[in-house]
Amino acid sequence: MIVDPVEAFATAVKHSTSSKHTSLPTVVPTLPEYQTADETGERTLWVVFVVMLVSMIVFVGMAWSVPMSKRLYHIITTLIVTFAALSYFAMASGHGIGYHHVVVKEQHKHVPDTEKDIYREVYWARYVDWSLTTPLLLLDLCLLAGMSGGAILIAIIADVIMILTGLFAAFGSEGTPQKWGWYAIACIAYLVVIWQLVYHGRASVSAKGGKVANFYAAIGGFTLIIWTVYPIIWGIADGSRNMDVNEEIIAYAVLDILAKPVFGAWLLFTHASIPETNVELGGFWSQGLGSEGAIRVGDDDEGA
Repeated sequence: MIVDPVEAFATAVKHSTSSKHTSLPTVVPTLPEYQTADETGERTLWVVFVVMLVSMIVFVGMAWSVPMSKRLYHIITTLIVTFAALSYFAMASGHGIGYHHVVVKEQHKHVPDTEKDIYREVYWARYVDWSLTTPLLLLDLCLLAGMSGGAILIAIIADVIMILTGLFAAFGSEGTPQKWGWYAIACIAYLVVIWQLVYHGRASVSAKGGKVANFYAAIGGFTLIIWTVYPIIWGIADGSRNMDVNEEIIAYAVLDILAKPVFGAWLLFTHASIPETNVELGGFWSQGLGSEGAIRVGDDDEGA
């Protein structure tokens, strides 16, 4: 006998509704949740891109007013806002974004527990930006203090480790020590950066005089305070997810503007008024190889 499935379903529904027995509640599967930026976050990204772009143009203009031998700070600071502008253009245009998948268990009293999939946007372009700009920013501070090459290298390597482990933590597995383990390593690396700037930096800058030492203490302290807020925002946003994506974008936008254009403008304008901050570079940096690097035919024959 052929059974009509529609009729069979209608009969079953009728029978279940007429039954005196109360049926157990059913579990309805939940749809995945996507935590993404909306129009507010996207506008913020575009605004910061414009700020970085304008800063780059201003810093390039300031560099043209000084000879090449005195443009070291200008070039480094211009590169900082240039990389930041590229990063924010990528994020604002929808690139440089990945999704971190988390499964959250939801408990119920009368039915089995269910699982909910959450996909949160992670702007990995931001970490690419930081891995390029923060070493350059550190280089500005280290040159200002007159630190040794070894101390500068240690500070920059620790900084790169801090950024990369922060990226690993952002995509780390939930419910395991992996995520917060990477976060702890990043914090330890940051302490190494602080040690280099505070201990070696202050010791080196003291030989440059009071004006440079006071300026280094002010701009260095300003930078360390801002950099300390970054991991706090990370812990609230990517770490514990108590901050939505829009709030995360706005928080990082404010910090990036303070740490890059504001820092750069402060450094360059003060550098112009304090001659003791100059880092004189001649030779290849300002004049090229010239005749010193030319190979003359016959030199080998004369020496033979």
